[in-house]
Amino acid sequence: MRVVVADDVMIVRAGLVRLLAEGGLQVCGEAADAPGLLRLVALEQPDVAIVDIRMPPTHRDEGLVAAREIRARHPGTAVLVLSQYVASRYAARLLEDQPTGLGYLLKERVSDVAVLVDAVQRVAGGGCVIDPAIVQRLLDGAQPSSAAAGLTGRERDVLALMAEGCSNAAIAQRLHIRERTVEAVCAQIFTKLGMPPDPDVNRRVLAVIKVLRT
Repeated sequence: MRVVVADDVMIVRAGLVRLLAEGGLQVCGEAADAPGLLRLVALEQPDVAIVDIRMPPTHRDEGLVAAREIRARHPGTAVLVLSQYVASRYAARLLEDQPTGLGYLLKERVSDVAVLVDAVQRVAGGGCVIDPAIVQRLLDGAQPSSAAAGLTGRERDVLALMAEGCSNAAIAQRLHIRERTVEAVCAQIFTKLGMPPDPDVNRRVLAVIKVLRT
């Protein structure tokens, strides 16, 4: 799998490159700003672009804008956005445009090579990965009147793992419960969030988007 890395802090880029190499992934380029990233993606056509959300010149959302542009221009390249801060509005903006082949993780999590490589592989496979800490914090602060506030502790745990891109089998293993129990909990989550069955939509992704919007 071929990956490009974009971060304006050289030591951060070097750390990501080392972790990716340890995980058996090939880094085919590095960039320090959004324009450089876009040129690199157009040239290399990588499987995944790992992008810092705040990049020069303003250090606001240049990485986010570049990520959306990459998904629009190069649909074969998945994007994993990294952030130092919990910013649910950024995650929501990403998912609403293209809810597949996208990830949003906190930088504190990617120091674990297994977490980083797993996230890269998930988005490369067309999955959606949102840092569970983001979802959990939003659920903890949900307004009493919101649908998300009515979720039980078990439902919150399942939703957080769902946001991480875990399958029902993986969720069952992580929570030490039966897979059929996970299926039942997922159905309860969809009902509480007002999401009836629809063969044309991915309710798992839409459930995460709904929580991010709140």
